[in-house]
Amino acid sequence: MSRRPVARRAKQVPLRTHWIVLTMLLVCLSSMLLLNGYTHHMFGAEPDGAVKPVGQVGAVPPSIRTGGPVIDAGPGQPRSASPAARTIALTFDDGPDPVWTPRVLDLLKAQHVHATFFVVGTAVAAHPELARRIVAEGHQIAAHTFTHANLSEAAGWRRSLELRQSQLILAGATGVSTTLLRPPYSAETGELTDRDWASIQATRESGYLTVLTTQDSEDWRRPGTAKVIANSTPRGTAGQVLLMHDAGGDRSQTVAALAKLIPTLKARGFKFATVSDAVGLPSPTHKVGLLERGRGLALIGAMRVSDAVLNVLTWLLYAAGALCVLRAITTVVAARRHARMRDWIWGPPVTEPVSVIVPAYNESAGIEAAIRSLVASDHPLEVIVVDDGSTDGTADVVEAMRIPGVRVIRQANSGKPIALNTGLQAAHFNLIVMVDGDTVFEPDAVRMLVQPFAHPSVGAVSGNAKVGNRRGLLGRWQHIEYVIGFNLDRRLFDLAECMPTVPGAVGGFRRTALERIGGLSDVTLAEDTDLTMALCRDGWRVVYEERAVAWTEAPASLDALWRQRYRWCYGTLQAMWKHRGAWVQRGQSGKLGRRGLTYLTLFQVLLPLLAPVVDVFAIYGLVFLDPLRVGLVWLGFLAVQMAMGVYAFRLDGERAGPLWTLPLQQFVYRQLMYLVVIQSVFTALAGSRLRWQRMERYGSLRAPASTEGFP
Repeated sequence: MSRRPVARRAKQVPLRTHWIVLTMLLVCLSSMLLLNGYTHHMFGAEPDGAVKPVGQVGAVPPSIRTGGPVIDAGPGQPRSASPAARTIALTFDDGPDPVWTPRVLDLLKAQHVHATFFVVGTAVAAHPELARRIVAEGHQIAAHTFTHANLSEAAGWRRSLELRQSQLILAGATGVSTTLLRPPYSAETGELTDRDWASIQATRESGYLTVLTTQDSEDWRRPGTAKVIANSTPRGTAGQVLLMHDAGGDRSQTVAALAKLIPTLKARGFKFATVSDAVGLPSPTHKVGLLERGRGLALIGAMRVSDAVLNVLTWLLYAAGALCVLRAITTVVAARRHARMRDWIWGPPVTEPVSVIVPAYNESAGIEAAIRSLVASDHPLEVIVVDDGSTDGTADVVEAMRIPGVRVIRQANSGKPIALNTGLQAAHFNLIVMVDGDTVFEPDAVRMLVQPFAHPSVGAVSGNAKVGNRRGLLGRWQHIEYVIGFNLDRRLFDLAECMPTVPGAVGGFRRTALERIGGLSDVTLAEDTDLTMALCRDGWRVVYEERAVAWTEAPASLDALWRQRYRWCYGTLQAMWKHRGAWVQRGQSGKLGRRGLTYLTLFQVLLPLLAPVVDVFAIYGLVFLDPLRVGLVWLGFLAVQMAMGVYAFRLDGERAGPLWTLPLQQFVYRQLMYLVVIQSVFTALAGSRLRWQRMERYGSLRAPASTEGFP
């Protein structure tokens, strides 16, 4: 039935505010993931020395190729400097590392040696206390980029970003800045290429001196302690800039080699110094101002928040995945058990007549087909059409049909619950069937619907609503949702005796049960859900009769679908809150609370709220992680849904053809559905009340051919 405006529900929800909040949340989340992805997955995985420079060398000045390892590529004639004789500048790349950097620092302290640590910004952000210890113990701290990026291969924007962010991190962690830079994957001056030289010139424009090496310990190869010592030992008395590593994996060989190398070289007359002291440069580190340090601390904080966000998202995704799989298994197992009960006999056949109430507001497009399908029923019934102030002549259409047993009651527009209560008061029989004005019944639907009333504990029966206008993608998607989602869930709810909703399109009720709870309430927008929950809490059992088939007209546009589902979802949240006391009650009410409401909370509220996070994380995975792995995970979830779909369609006697649109449903329809839930939750939290939303009817359904003999 289409919905109508009611005066006391006229307050409109401020949609714009909600979407602004949601957009801000998604932007913040995306920013955190972008920062995390860049800092953890955009840098080179290979250690220094593993990547050998290849390319032209014609642009590199000969004086640089044969000069010292400390290079000033500023304006004018490029200059370089070498360590003094018998002076070794110990340098450590890629740290700080929480395991190996402290061991290296302990060893250097015991040997009274100072060294230069070329640190990676992301590592400093993760362990700022180690960077502070490096500075506090008199060592020299220098830059090794922000993410260990290959500056010779990086675009100009990324090179600038790497340098700027590494300085900010140093400022925030230690309160100092540096003018020394060692480009990742660099080596000795003789191996410089034209691209390396262009990068060195670009970094000099940013104020950096480049520090290369003269001797590589090759500890990154892990060749054994003896080999590391041999590679690190000078062949003569010339000063050296020695490359070692305090991060990037197991550095036990490095620590063991240092423990032997330092005393040995000291005994040979070598001294150890920082890079600047070894070549006679002024101190390259300078204290930064409070503003710069604050910005650095803010960046460190943002990186830590991004790590925390990713950790939380990872756990939430694991939980969501587990819940999805659990739901799939549970619903399929329940559906299988329910199918075995298809021929369950509730008692003697129910043959007593039924009162069918059709609340109608502007239903002229489809009301004739609905009425003709009802009077074609193979079960005795009366039809009561309650015209709720229609402005399109709905009542006139019904009266003009002149069908015996069909009555029309006109009333001022009061809302669907009041219209149903009006019909209930006018009904002659004890069994009541409530239907929407756009619903077409199968000839045996009413008879099948009332058979469970043979059991005295049954207070309501849910029929099997199917989408009639299922042409086009939107119609097929709703058809899939009805079969897989609604009907599979109803089988589970039936077995668990916690049915939360008898749909307004096709539902049967015991009149005494309705009267005992005071009829229908109009305090929620989901009067069918509210009514069903009230019956459960009153001790009545609500069951599902899949053989009672009725065809309903689904929304034909995204806008109409949005308005319908928004009202459904918001009304369901209202009903859940209204009946929250069922969680702590016993009997049938407790089953509704602890089983039904818990299920709704997990799978119809929490999971849709997590859906945008899942999509954002999927994009994150495609960009920063292994696209193949992400694609396989997505295909796995799709396979689970497809398997559920095939089984559900077989149970409902439907052709599986529409399931080919299921993959497409993941990119449009699913997003619309979780946005509906998000909007509904925002509306509920804001304390706003949503007004009735009318869905436009097209009269796309037709009555069964057996009714064509009626006037």
